Amino acid sequence: MAAINQTKTSKKSDINIRAENLIRNTKILNIARLAKMLVDLYGQDEPFKKVGKHKGREIELYLKELDGYITFILTTDRNNFNCHAEKAIDPVARIIINVKEEKIIPVISSIIRSKSNIFGLAKLLKYIIPGKAKIKGSYIAAIRLVRCLMIGKHEMYKMSK
Repeated sequence: MAAINQTKTSKKSDINIRAENLIRNTKILNIARLAKMLVDLYGQDEPFKKVGKHKGREIELYLKELDGYITFILTTDRNNFNCHAEKAIDPVARIIINVKEEKIIPVISSIIRSKSNIFGLAKLLKYIIPGKAKIKGSYIAAIRLVRCLMIGKHEMYKMSK
């Protein structure tokens, strides 16, 4: 009887683990889709033109609390911007977001809503200095990606004031 009960509990725990993995992967995929959608709708062409020699390179965003990866491929054309929710094959830079799960969306949202200028980049320091965000690899490539994601110069923000 003990063997039967043990297999039932292991099946239940296996189902729970798979359900948790599915929820975690869905959250990561939704963040990736949201980033792509915001860049498609509100992105500016100017930062994409400044990608330069990093065109075609992969930048990996690692969400530590969700233990998941989003890979962005840099491009010089905003219409070709793409990202997918998986580990990068050969990333030139890795951005690590190290905040609690409920703070991931506000941190990414704050970065995305910033303007793509020196003041917007200075806003990143409030995440880098305390260790909420870390950059490993090429800082220039990571900054190019972040500038491409920033949509704060869009007319939508001017109308709300």
